[in-house]
Formats: sequence, structure tokens, C-alpha cells
Amino acid sequence: MSTSNLPKQITNPPPPVPHTDISFPAPHVLLVTLNRPKALNSIPIPQHIAMTQLWNWFDSQPWLRCAILTGTGRAFCAGADLKEWDSSHAPHGDGSHEQHVRERRMTAAGFGGVSNRSGGKKPIIAAVNGLCFGGGMEMVINCDIVLADGAKARFGLPEVGKGVVALAGALPRLIKTVGRQRASEMALMGRVSYTPEEMKQWGLVNFVVEEGKVVGEAVKVAEEIAGNSPDAVIASKEGLRLGWEGVGPEMATDVLERGMYGRIDAGENMREGVRSFVEKRKPRWVDSKL
Repeated sequence: MSTSNLPKQITNPPPPVPHTDISFPAPHVLLVTLNRPKALNSIPIPQHIAMTQLWNWFDSQPWLRCAILTGTGRAFCAGADLKEWDSSHAPHGDGSHEQHVRERRMTAAGFGGVSNRSGGKKPIIAAVNGLCFGGGMEMVINCDIVLADGAKARFGLPEVGKGVVALAGALPRLIKTVGRQRASEMALMGRVSYTPEEMKQWGLVNFVVEEGKVVGEAVKVAEEIAGNSPDAVIASKEGLRLGWEGVGPEMATDVLERGMYGRIDAGENMREGVRSFVEKRKPRWVDSKL
């Protein structure tokens, strides 16, 4: 992890996060930059846990009022590390698969500590600089404000084509944001070609900006938020959350994971989907036993 220019108002340094740069581009603003460009900023299991701790640290710092999440290189975040996933879902007799399942469930806040995080006090802005697929898309769906590079950003939930499920909180949140038919299109067809303008029309993106300017514009939005009463912003965010989630996505995600998803986790089609992606070939599905 790289941390630059720690402001004197910060009471203690941020926790270490692998493959991540931390900076403070303006007063009261935290910038979190995923920095694993060769892997399209895909996030492995240890990084989810570390990022959850980072967002908790962000909430604990009175001086910080707004955060921005972005990526380096071609991608914002291409999702899970499927090579790691392929290894963790291979059949083992030594209990290692069960250990990986327990590790995934340790991250109740979801992908990157964001996608299923409902109790966060302060706003998080997504500055989508490039490819935004799978878990990256799940994070965006649960961010408070989203800016996208009009030339480079692309969105999608390709999980079903890999034999897996967007299980990090996106599905119940997505349907409330864009409606049943649009959410079904994204979740069931697995396309990865949605443009920033399409996502703006659907209500998932607030601002489409010029190429290369998404972080700078996100800082301006963060400064505008930080210029308001921090107490009023926190209370307003909570009011919005209560209206949007109701009994909500956390419970829905838990029911899905413990129910239907539990019946396919590490099953034949899931292993085949991820393995075929890693081996760069077309998957050979078997008929469902659900």
C-alpha cells in the first residue's frame, strides 16, 4: 500500500491495504486508488478484508468527510480474482475449500468492503475510470454518487457466464435502482458492454465526464459535499439508506447465500465456468440439479 501526504488532522494512519494507494487530494477528502493494473484491479480475498478495515477507519476519522474510489490503468475493477477463485473452489480433501468459504463470509461488507456495506456513515464516490465488471460493478451499485469516464468506462455483471453469482449485495440493490426488467437484463444476460450514457439513463451513473478527467471531477464533487455540514450529510445519508434498503439487501443477500447459492457453491457448473475462463475456452455446462 502507498500512502501519500498524511494530513496532520488524521489521528492515526490508515490500516495497510494491498494493491491500493491512499491519498488526500483536497481537505476532508480521501482518495482510494486500486493499483493492480496488470490484473485489471481484480481484488483477492485478503484485500477485501483490508479494505473493510480501511472504510471503518475512514468513518472513524472526524476530519474526513467524503471518499473517492477509483482504479489505475484500463480498469476501475474487473471483479474477483478468478484464478484465486478457481483454486479455492477446486475439490480438496484437506478442508482448504471450507477455509476459503469462511474467509469470504468474514467480509460481511461485501466486495472491496463496499458492495454490501450498509452501516457506513460517510459518502463514497465511485470514479469509474475504465472497465467495471462483476464485483467492481457491485461496488458501484452501492456507492452514493458515481462518475464515469465517457470514453473508457464500461459496465456489466458477467457472473452467470462464468457459472457464478453476483453475491456481494448487488442483486437486491440493483433491482431497486433500475427496476426489475433492467436488473434482469444485466444479471441474467451477463453482458459487459454497457456505456456510461446507458448507465446514466438507467440511474446508476450521476455524471459522465470527459476522457481522463473522472478523478478530478470526482474531487470537485467530494469538495462540494465536504463543504456542507458533516453532521447533516451523515444524517441525510442514513435517511436515504433507510428509504432505499428497508429491511433490505443485507438480509436478502444472506438468504440467497445460505439458500440457493449454498446449493451451487463449488458445484460442477461453478467450477467449470471459472475454469473455462482461466483456460480461455468456452464453458461446457451440465444440466442443473437445482
